[in-house]
Amino acid sequence: MSDIAPPAEPSPAQEAHPQGGDLVKRHRLSTRLWHWTNAVTLLIMLMSGLMIFNAHARLYWGEYGANFDAPWLKIGSARIGTYEYGYLQVAGHRVETTGLLGYWKDPDGTPHRRAFPYWATIPSAYSLADARTWHLAFAWVLSLGLAAYLIWSLVNRHIQRDIHITRREWRLRHVWLEARDHARLRLPTGTAALRYNTLQKIAYAGVLFGLLPLMILTGLALSPGTDAWAPLVTEVFGGRQTARSIHFLCAFALVGFFIVHIAMVVLAGPFNELRAMVTGWYRLPREKEQ
Repeated sequence: MSDIAPPAEPSPAQEAHPQGGDLVKRHRLSTRLWHWTNAVTLLIMLMSGLMIFNAHARLYWGEYGANFDAPWLKIGSARIGTYEYGYLQVAGHRVETTGLLGYWKDPDGTPHRRAFPYWATIPSAYSLADARTWHLAFAWVLSLGLAAYLIWSLVNRHIQRDIHITRREWRLRHVWLEARDHARLRLPTGTAALRYNTLQKIAYAGVLFGLLPLMILTGLALSPGTDAWAPLVTEVFGGRQTARSIHFLCAFALVGFFIVHIAMVVLAGPFNELRAMVTGWYRLPREKEQ
């Protein structure tokens, strides 16, 4: 059996009763397409969003926020004598971030006093207009792609079969045992590796039904056009500045999800996991006794 391509004719026994070491079909084409489209879309939206944030690197709660108002989060630069530094300030607590946030230098050594550095933004050179163009264009991809994926996942029962969390899985003891196994890196083997565990279900459901819809709705609340035809969207969030803060927090919650996701892919075997998400074929991890 090849380690790269799926077996040409898997035996009926393998199809009916797969075991550790067998190559099985794991991800549908719709899941794989949405996964990679979403990965590229969210990366572009994050980087263009950071450039948009650079235009006013402060976050507020409520309806209004300007330079003379007190932000709950601020990224900026300051000077002590001849020493200039960048900082991140949250709820009045300031941390120096020179070289990363607030004050950094480009490859030519030119200092810049902007929140996020050139390598983290689209475009890399400051342009609010270009950043908005990128951001809004891919917002359509994210919104329509999410809607299509959710509808299709309901039709093919992916949500009901793979993401629905049962009453037993919600029990505190069950969640605790799975969290403990994860912390000890006791990853599932055999056919158990084909099923999402409770922690995965909670994470994926939180992203699909929480973070992504919230990102889209708060993004709409930030649009002046939305105020004209649907002002209730902004009012629901308690004002445009609150919506902007929630939008920013959701973005970095997604970054946190991405970091954990990549870490788990590496721990579970990056080649096998990537093959499953590219071709759909996945080799079941062997049980320890094998």
